[in-house]
Amino acid sequence: MSETRNDLLRYLAINAKDEDWGIVVTTVGYQFISPGCSYPLSKHPEKYNFKPQTGRILNEYQLVYITKGKGYFSSQSCKSRLIKAGTMILLFPGEWHSYYPDKNTGWDEYWVGFRGIHIDKRVENKFFTKEEPLHQIGLSATIIGLYEDILKFASEEKSGYQQMISSIVLHILGYVYYKEKNNSFANTYITNKINEARILMKDNLDMPLSPEEIAVRLKLSYSWFRRMFKEYTGVSPARYQSQLKHLRAKELLTSSTLTISEIAYSLHFENAGQFSTFFKKKEGITPSDFRHRTH
Repeated sequence: MSETRNDLLRYLAINAKDEDWGIVVTTVGYQFISPGCSYPLSKHPEKYNFKPQTGRILNEYQLVYITKGKGYFSSQSCKSRLIKAGTMILLFPGEWHSYYPDKNTGWDEYWVGFRGIHIDKRVENKFFTKEEPLHQIGLSATIIGLYEDILKFASEEKSGYQQMISSIVLHILGYVYYKEKNNSFANTYITNKINEARILMKDNLDMPLSPEEIAVRLKLSYSWFRRMFKEYTGVSPARYQSQLKHLRAKELLTSSTLTISEIAYSLHFENAGQFSTFFKKKEGITPSDFRHRTH
């Protein structure tokens, strides 16, 4: 009977073509720390050397997913915090940090290290910040499966595997961001009102309601409605309606026999010229050219 491994650690080779992809994976692994055991289990090369008492500084990003137990985390930009199962830790290059499991519980952790312009850009645009490195995404078999996929592709080392596993890392980052955003809207009243507003907008494209009228129908103050709508969707109510109008125009140009003028009228533009200007600004080409390309 084979013994189950409690840790696995891989460091990955990277070539110039991999770098051109915009993101590369440097390391991946897991550790299952039993209560009372020393931490970490794995022997790291010098640049990855980790002692919980003194912490470390990396030259890459890492996503560390705690799937069992609890422990502690601190960094240069984040004071000491208790962390529990379901926490994703994002470590930043050049940022001192330390984390370790509680001796009484131990913990299970998966990690993947990576670097590149794709993650640098996301940090630059504040999708992720050093001040908030802990993300409560809950326990997810899907995310564990993605770590296991990275390990599988890395162990096989087939041509193009770096492009595959680095794209999986971007998938994980997207999941973390999605969960974090939606966790901040746990208040069902807010999400229900925003969803009601979006239904009203979609159902009334032929006779559009102004954002102010929508707020009145939902018995909300307009300022509150506009602020919460933009916070949730990323755009103002008026911009969202404009996007719906653009999508509806594309559907009609693709699937209907209506003339350009008839489509303009159905979407409440003053004339075909105004519609054409609107559409070209959104799509980059005129409605006529769009119809020609899709037929």
